[in-house]
Amino acid sequence: MRGLKGKRVVITGGGSGIGAATAARFLEEGSLVAVLDRDPAACEKIRAQHPGIAGTFLADVADHAQVQRAFAALVRELGGLDVVINNAGISIRHKFLDITPDEWSRVLAVNLTGVFYVAQTAARYMMEHDGGVILNTASTNGIVGYPYYADYNATKAGVIELTRSMALELAPKVRVNAVAPGYVLTPMQRAEYSDEMLEEMNRKIPLQRHAQPEEVAALFAFLASEDAAYVSGQVYVIDGAETAGGLASR
Repeated sequence: MRGLKGKRVVITGGGSGIGAATAARFLEEGSLVAVLDRDPAACEKIRAQHPGIAGTFLADVADHAQVQRAFAALVRELGGLDVVINNAGISIRHKFLDITPDEWSRVLAVNLTGVFYVAQTAARYMMEHDGGVILNTASTNGIVGYPYYADYNATKAGVIELTRSMALELAPKVRVNAVAPGYVLTPMQRAEYSDEMLEEMNRKIPLQRHAQPEEVAALFAFLASEDAAYVSGQVYVIDGAETAGGLASR
């Protein structure tokens, strides 16, 4: 992709899954990459896998003070900030009637409030300096209804509207977009689904499979690059055509 070499890139939730694949892709593009994650083991693992990574920073995105400290440190380490992939998130598979107040609060805290904390912190820096790109991880769960994920669905719908609002207010210095994956074969997805459930999901996807994290990473790379210089305020679905014909509600 054009214009990614030397860019200072921060990826939240970058220790595994889509985040780790995205870190690897931006390293391939010649970017200076830092990962922000709350899991020390995940940070250690990605440092071992990618010795060229600029740094890993421990923080829970749901904690505003931790986000502030982490960004202050990573800006010093990287010498600035050009691209933020706002990717950290959690999900709990349960029926709507079984969601506890604590579970509801935790999912919203990480998936929506955490996205806001990271986006606002990054945007303030970018607006005061040379601008940049913020990419938020949404989901097809924020576009159509899915059972057993009411709290998660609500957060991802919120991320989509937050993205659009940010794009309007931060233009022209900062471009903001969202990527909305469908089913992606990540450790989080694998932990929640049996082999039988995965096969059932694959049958309803027109491309007959889950996405690979690297395929989502490629979309992030494009949207951060100069090839997407006129792209802002949009939500890009990557779901193997699952939602194109209303099949997601099956």
